[in-house]
Order: sequence, then C-alpha cells, then structure tokens
Amino acid sequence: MGKSSHHRSRVARIALAWVLACGSAAAGQAGSDAEAIATGAGNLLAVLRESAGENKLDEALRPYGPLQATTPQGRRVEFETSWYQYLGDMHIRLVFDGERTLQSASPDDLARLQLTPDEALQLAVANLRRVYGEPHVQPWSGGLMQVKAAAPELTSSYFLDREFWQALQTRHPDGLVVAVPRRGGLVYASARDAAAVESLRFSAAALYAGGPGARLSSALYLFKDGRWSVFQAPQPPAD
Repeated sequence: MGKSSHHRSRVARIALAWVLACGSAAAGQAGSDAEAIATGAGNLLAVLRESAGENKLDEALRPYGPLQATTPQGRRVEFETSWYQYLGDMHIRLVFDGERTLQSASPDDLARLQLTPDEALQLAVANLRRVYGEPHVQPWSGGLMQVKAAAPELTSSYFLDREFWQALQTRHPDGLVVAVPRRGGLVYASARDAAAVESLRFSAAALYAGGPGARLSSALYLFKDGRWSVFQAPQPPAD
C-alpha cells in the first residue's frame, strides 16, 4: 500500500471513530441519553486536528471526499464529512457545538445552510468569537507569548481567527512564528526575535512530544501579510 493510500485508510478509520462517537442528528435523537445538538448556522464551529505525515504548503481547503471504512460489526460503509486538509500537518473539521459533545457537519449540512466551505469556516470563526469571546495573550517564557481563551479545549481554533493575528502583526511587521502543538496550546514569537524563535522550536517540540491534552501539530507556522505558511516542516511520522 502506498503512502497516500495508507494515509487515506488511516483517515477513514479516524473518521469512522468520529462518526460512531458523535453520530448523525438522527442517531443522536434515537438514544434517550444522547445529546440532541442543534445544526443551525449559529452553532457551527471549526476545530483543528492532526494529519500525521502530511505537510500541506498552502491554506486552500481541500476536502477529503468520500471515505470508506468497516464498522465493528463488519459492515462496509461510505460516508462524507466536512473535513478539509488545511496547512502543514493539520486539517479542519467543521462541527456543530453541543453542551457536552461536538457533532461532525456533513457536506449536506453545508448545502442546507447554503455555505461554501470557505464561507462556513468564516462563519465558524465568527461563532467562536461570539460564543466564547475573543482570545487574549500573556507572556509565557523565553520571550514567547501564549494565547488564552475562555474554553481551553478550543484554544487551537483561534489559529483560524485571521482578524486576531492581523491585529497582532501590526506590532510585528516581520511576522509571527506560531506553534500549536496541543489542542489547548497556542504560542508565538516575533519572527524578528531570533532567540525567542529558537526557544519556540524547543518548547513546541517538547509540548508536542509530551504536553497535556491531545497533540495537534509538530510544525511551526509563519503569519505575515495576512497569510499563513509553513515556517518549519512537521516531524516525519514515527515508524
């Protein structure tokens, strides 16, 4: 099996686990203890997750497309999710926000809401700011700054808040080098500060290897002139 086929198979297994865990709206309503999650436009959010072994160099949203997997009962199923390859070793999942869980959005959901993927992402970020507030920054260590948010588990989603980074970059014309090693961790340094960038390299690698919470990305990213790019490539996947 080639690398791309192996990765697609892995994505299918992850997607199936997500579908089984979150379910569709109908499945969610079938269980008396399941949470019924509203699937309106005002409830749409975006989360970042790891795509181990990838290093996508541009921000264009690239859909994973239909995925096939085998259920624990041995049944082959095909399904689509609103998951998009994004940047470096990260992908975006469009989800609906519930009190206790997140429910994956489907392409049919976006069609029902009359949203393109890019429009849905913009709306999801606006919803994040409206519901959970704007992020704030505080000094961390070694000349680094840490982004904090009201909902720690959604801190990494503020990587997608372009308005926030554009405001920060007005004070850093050379750009910002950013790490998002864990879902609850978002740290940056001024690209002009070589010592801080070096500190970020080591700190991000350490957090990715063993920090609290689920890991996200082993890469470093540069925000400059309103755009993201890969500043340091992700680590190769372990054998």
